[in-house]
Amino acid sequence: MTQNEPHKALARLTWPLRITLAGLWAERITRGFWPLWTGLASFLAMLAFGVQDMLPLEVVWVGLVLAMVVSLGALYYGIRGFHRPSQAEALARLDAALPGRPIAALTDTQAIGSSDPASIAVWAAHQDRMARRVAAAKAVPPDLRLARRDPYGARYLALTALVMALVFGSIWRVASVTGIGPGGAEAMAIGPTWEGWAQPPAYTGKPALYLNDIEQPSISLPTGSTIQIRLYGEVGQLTVAETVSARTEVPPASDAAQVFAVVQNGAIRIDGAGGREWQIVALPDAAPTITATGDLQREANGEMRLPFSAKDDYGILAGQAVIALDLPSVDRRFGLAAEPEPREAVTLDLPLPISGSRAEFSEVLIDDLSKHPFANLPVTIALSASDAAGQSGAAETLNVTLPGRRFFDPLAAAIIEARRDMLWARSNAARTAQVLKAVTHRPEGLFRNERAYLRLRVLLRELDSSAASLTPEARDIMAEQLWEIALMVEEGDLASALEALRRAQDRLDEAIRNGADPDEIENLMQEMREALNNYMRELAEESQRNPDQQLSENMEGMEMSGDQLQEMLDKLQQLMEEGRMAEAAELMEMMRQLMENMQVTQGEGQGQGQGGPGQQAMRDLQETLRDQQGLSDDAFNDLQQGQPGQGQPGEGEGEGQSLAQRQQELRDRLNGLNDGDLPGQGSERGEAGRQQLDRAGRAMEDAERALREGDLSGALDRQAEAMEALREGMRDLGEALAEEQQQQDGTAQGEAFGRADPNSQRDPLGREPGEAGRIGSDRNMLQGEDVYRRAEELLDEIRRRSGDQARPEGERDYLRRLLDLF
Repeated sequence: MTQNEPHKALARLTWPLRITLAGLWAERITRGFWPLWTGLASFLAMLAFGVQDMLPLEVVWVGLVLAMVVSLGALYYGIRGFHRPSQAEALARLDAALPGRPIAALTDTQAIGSSDPASIAVWAAHQDRMARRVAAAKAVPPDLRLARRDPYGARYLALTALVMALVFGSIWRVASVTGIGPGGAEAMAIGPTWEGWAQPPAYTGKPALYLNDIEQPSISLPTGSTIQIRLYGEVGQLTVAETVSARTEVPPASDAAQVFAVVQNGAIRIDGAGGREWQIVALPDAAPTITATGDLQREANGEMRLPFSAKDDYGILAGQAVIALDLPSVDRRFGLAAEPEPREAVTLDLPLPISGSRAEFSEVLIDDLSKHPFANLPVTIALSASDAAGQSGAAETLNVTLPGRRFFDPLAAAIIEARRDMLWARSNAARTAQVLKAVTHRPEGLFRNERAYLRLRVLLRELDSSAASLTPEARDIMAEQLWEIALMVEEGDLASALEALRRAQDRLDEAIRNGADPDEIENLMQEMREALNNYMRELAEESQRNPDQQLSENMEGMEMSGDQLQEMLDKLQQLMEEGRMAEAAELMEMMRQLMENMQVTQGEGQGQGQGGPGQQAMRDLQETLRDQQGLSDDAFNDLQQGQPGQGQPGEGEGEGQSLAQRQQELRDRLNGLNDGDLPGQGSERGEAGRQQLDRAGRAMEDAERALREGDLSGALDRQAEAMEALREGMRDLGEALAEEQQQQDGTAQGEAFGRADPNSQRDPLGREPGEAGRIGSDRNMLQGEDVYRRAEELLDEIRRRSGDQARPEGERDYLRRLLDLF
């Protein structure tokens, strides 16, 4: 490298060096003078917002002096701390930003070895490398961060205030300061002047008007607009007269500051040199209007839907729907004959648009008041809307029946009606208890959910003891419990596919007979289809778990496939769509009888033996469940009789055994079964079943403890939980057993409706054990009008034989189990 090469490289730094130097200027000016421009921005923001027009003159003078002192102090602070950046400082910063400080290296000279060719070559290579680095140099950006100097962000607040003032204020208001400064005397010498503003209410969204710029003789302003007028000059040279405010106490017309509101049509006049007059047209703010645009609708889940529309000239601020009991329209019979307790009306906030204009819109009020005491009773609904001006408008009162959830199960409907009577008046408590006792006097076949029955009986006991002194709090708690019990009865025990199917059939049957809405019937039809599919799957699994189970005599001689069942459902839906409800009800009854007696068998590969250890374990679990049910019945009898929980020995139990001892034996038996050879070892279903059995064991242990302590009510709850867990576990284990059998056979066993084995022995009804799904005859069930009569005859025959005392007890017991489906 020649001697001039370093100078050429440094010459390339001209523009990066200049930009870096400019950055140093910006950096030091920013750090030194940020308090000055922060204060100036804050001061200008206040002036643009017109603070000086709202404060007394003395305060404005003091503020101006303080602002000037603060500005001078900030300027002095900035000048004192400012150091003019030099080119050498810019060059040093640029050099520090490059690796190895190449600029300093290029300005260095070789100190030693200047006569050594090798040293000279090394130095030249070093200079060449540094020159290449200098050639790639770029300007260093300035550091304008002020976070350490301004930890509270005052500069950002001042800048935000200034931007807001420029957007929503008026920069021309800054000029009003000259009227109170040294130049004010000159203005007074020239002559008096004035300024005026008209500010409409904020909710109108109208902009403020600067009256000095308005030359038109007439101005339209919304009612409630604020007029501000400031007079400058000698007192009395300018005066203000107006007829728009309707004020009773009018200040002197020569006051320097005049503020009033526009409430009526009139005129505003400024008398004196340069005065002006305007005719003001006050635009009234109309009250909002609201109306219901459709009928009150009820959804299938009990929700109410009320469409409405509202309108206002500037926008709706809020709306309400007040729902009150229409007592004259109530059918005052039965539980409603008593004088109702006072109850406040229900107030609901109307939905408003989240975005967009609220001047005119349509919405739908949606709410669920199914649990409210007014549900399914005549009510009045008053819709109202209000605007920002405090005005309100109301719609015509609606006289409707408040929608509520419909219960199609007769027992659930009776519980809900009893709940309504108790909420109507606490004096109905004794009557409610009496009605529920009458309804549940013969619970056999009435309750599908044991927990619902037990909870209802415990609640009746509490209601009996507190009916005379029932408090509102206790009434509300009992009403909530009755609601939950009714839901359990209505929805059934979904853990059982059969119960789900029965529930779906009952609800659909009630809906058909009561003339339910088409949407409700459609939902119930879909529910029944799903329940039927689940039940068919459960039947197939049960057939795999219990291949030796005996079959109904009604199934002899007939086959029916899953497709035929779906055809029956389609036929049922067609009848309902055509309005042939009587025929639909008959078909529903026939399907109910078929479902009660239907079972599914496997293919010919299924064995007919007693099964392996897994099947024996399943039978033992069934026996344990029956014993637990019997123990729960005995505990409930003791609760009714007020006994301390010792109980009477059940059938097959030893004399003198207490309920707690029997519960302990059942728990030990269950633990033994759980530790034994249960099906599904290591499978997902098997492990799930074992977990349910563990839960049942813990519930039995809690029930035993409650029995020993004499807490029969708590024991009943734990026993119900144990039975529920047992059923869940048996279902999971049964599915695991079916999976094991399918794996052992090598092929999955498809669902079919089997035929009888002519070589097998007949059961007490004369049926062939192999006829695992036969229903009546070999004819298609959907052909001919004789199918209804045939189904009814079969059901009547089973009922007749089950009541024949001359038949063996085993046969009659089996027939009863056929009627109850186990």
